[in-house]
Amino acid sequence: MTGVDYEREYDNRARVPEHPQIFARWATDSESYRARLRAQRQARISYGPTPREIIDLFDARADAPLAVFIHGGWWRNFEPSLFSHLAAGLNAHGIGVALPGYNLCPQVRIADIIKEMRRALLSLWHRYGRRVLVFGHSAGGHLTAAMLATNWPALDATAPADLVSAGYAISGVFDLAPLVHVSMNQDFRLDADGARKISPVLWPAPRGRVLDAVVGTYESNEFLRQSRIIVDAWGNGGAITRYEKIVGANHFTVLDALTDPNSAMVTRLLALMPKS
Repeated sequence: MTGVDYEREYDNRARVPEHPQIFARWATDSESYRARLRAQRQARISYGPTPREIIDLFDARADAPLAVFIHGGWWRNFEPSLFSHLAAGLNAHGIGVALPGYNLCPQVRIADIIKEMRRALLSLWHRYGRRVLVFGHSAGGHLTAAMLATNWPALDATAPADLVSAGYAISGVFDLAPLVHVSMNQDFRLDADGARKISPVLWPAPRGRVLDAVVGTYESNEFLRQSRIIVDAWGNGGAITRYEKIVGANHFTVLDALTDPNSAMVTRLLALMPKS
C-alpha cells in the first residue's frame, strides 16, 4: 500500500470548491469570444461518424501555423465549445487553433479516445498539410503526451514522423495506475494492465521532441508528481523535457493565461510552434 489517498488527490472539484463559478465563466467567455470573432474566422468540421467527433477551428488558415488544444474533464466531461476562449492568446499572434472533441467515458474507453485524437490530427494534416503543436489540460494533457509519442507514419504513410512537433501538457496525468483506485474508475473501467498500456510515462520517449509539463502550485501532490515523472522519464529517454509550476494557479485557473496574448504561457507556446 502506498498510503496515498488517491480519491482525495485526484478530486479536483473538491479541492477547488468555486469550480462551478469557474466553469460558468468559461462558458460565458467562450460564447463572448465566438461572438467577437468574425464568422469567416471560425468553423466546425467532422473527423468521424459520431456527433462528438468534431473539431472547432479558430482563425485556422491554409497559410497560418496551427496549434491543437485538447480539453480535459477526466475523459468523461465537457466539449470543445466550453474552451473557445482559450484560442484567444494564440489567435492574437496569427496562430490558428483547433479544438477537437471526442466521445466520453463510459460510452468509450480511454484507449478509444486516444485513437479518436489520432484520427482528428490526421484529419487536420490532410486538411492543412502542417505539423502542429499540441497542448492540452488534465485528461487533455495525457492525450497531448500520447499524440507526441505516436508513430504517425505507421498510421498514415503520408504523415511525417514529427506531425506533432512539440507538446505542452497542463496539469496532465501520465501514470494512470492510481486511477484504478478511485471511484471515477466506474467510468474508466481500468484494471492494472489496462492502466499501464495507456500510461505515456511507460511508453518509449519521443526522442528529440519537446514536451513541457506544467502544473499549478495549488494542485495536489499527485498532480505535481505526475508532471515531474513524465519529464524525468522522457528526458532520460531522449526527449527534450521541461517542468514548470505555475505560481498561484489551481487545477482550473491554470488555464487563464492562455487567453492573454502577452502571458508567459502564450509566449512559451509561440516558441514551441513548428518553424515550417
